[in-house]
Amino acid sequence: MVAGMRPVLEAGDVVFCTTRDDALVAAAAPAALALFREAEGVSLILPHATAERLGFAVDLPMRRIVLSVASALDGVGLTAAVAGALAREGIPCNVVAAFHHDHVFAPSAMAERALAALEALQAAAQAES
Repeated sequence: MVAGMRPVLEAGDVVFCTTRDDALVAAAAPAALALFREAEGVSLILPHATAERLGFAVDLPMRRIVLSVASALDGVGLTAAVAGALAREGIPCNVVAAFHHDHVFAPSAMAERALAALEALQAAAQAES
């Protein structure tokens, strides 16, 4: 999967937010990239402008890198390889595995470096194939 992951950096900042307010969740949900219910509240990944408009803290803007490979839900190793490559570069990340693709979120200030690290990881995996 790593050799075919084809990372693509999406435009625009997003932020990770949380709330226990059901009305706020309902207002945010149409724009949310993702929504997850946790014991502490509902976590949302929102476009920066939406989060700001709704009054969420926007301290850590992130950018999304889509791994364009069709990753299997039971696939092994892709998340570990990606997180490891970014960790070696000192880049924090959050990874969301959706049905069709994995989505890597890195701080906006480090997004270009994150993309370069993932492209290098893919190139190395292709060279080994």
